[in-house]
Amino acid sequence: MAEMTKRERVKAALAGETVDRVPVSFWRHWPGDDQRPESLALVALDFQRRYDLDFIKVPVSSVYCVEDYGVTHTYLGNYMGDREYLERVIRRVEDWDRIKPLDVHKGCYGWHLRALRMIIDQKEKDTPVIFTMFNPLAMAAYLAGDENLFVHLRSEPHRVLRALEALAETSARFVRAALAEGCDGIFLSTRFASYELTNEDEYRQFGRTGDLAVLAAASEGGWFNVLHLHGQHPMFIPLSDYPVQAVNWHDRTAWPGLAEASKIVPHALMGGIEQYKTLHLGSPDDVKAQVRDAIQQMRGRRLIVTTGCTYPLDVPHSNLLAIRQAVER
Repeated sequence: MAEMTKRERVKAALAGETVDRVPVSFWRHWPGDDQRPESLALVALDFQRRYDLDFIKVPVSSVYCVEDYGVTHTYLGNYMGDREYLERVIRRVEDWDRIKPLDVHKGCYGWHLRALRMIIDQKEKDTPVIFTMFNPLAMAAYLAGDENLFVHLRSEPHRVLRALEALAETSARFVRAALAEGCDGIFLSTRFASYELTNEDEYRQFGRTGDLAVLAAASEGGWFNVLHLHGQHPMFIPLSDYPVQAVNWHDRTAWPGLAEASKIVPHALMGGIEQYKTLHLGSPDDVKAQVRDAIQQMRGRRLIVTTGCTYPLDVPHSNLLAIRQAVER
């Protein structure tokens, strides 16, 4: 089979068609570098070129989506690269009334669009780019902290629901702006769609509407939209009807595994590599064995080899290289 471009390879995998090899990508945080447009673009481009990855997932910090609402944060050495919140915006339940849609061309949102523009201008022509979005319910938790969020959800839900609508509108605006820059889709992280945090009724009331509003905006021009189900007890079946092209979750540690998931959803699946033990602490041979097993489970179709989520900052280079080597025929 003739060699495909990266765009052709990803599109074929999403459609369940034959590929010259299974596409692959993975991602991490870049603390410090993720706080400026030039350095964010540089690390995203360098990382993709170093490992010849089939797409770029722009490596943003979670704080980017709420900084313009007033949260403050810093990096204190977290081994995953996550930043710590210093000051939240929501303290009293009345504070939700102040959450309004934002102009995404200004402030932190604005400079992330500039970083995206740099990446798109400097990347290889046929390398797809997707942008990470944190769904409105996760944004609300970043604004208030988990405890405050759930107290307010259950005491005065109407106030929180109005704020969630505003957060969804801000997110939809940003998605449209990213697509206008040439982005190929979004990676929608749904942290609370996991049974250890919410139940299905709560998620239907507070999560689903915002998710679908963001995905509706992404569907206006994105061809590579990914649903990320975060957590060890994901609501895989309740969210299986989301309008996306691929699903990513912790398939090596959470139900379902790849083979079973392929019978539940029509989408392509993104996974195969466990990032905390195998990728972080295992050998290159361990990593290659997981990649080959994932390909075998899916018979080489409807699969993009990835990690279940972001991985620790000190994963050995040799293990990352092993992922890329393992997809070669």
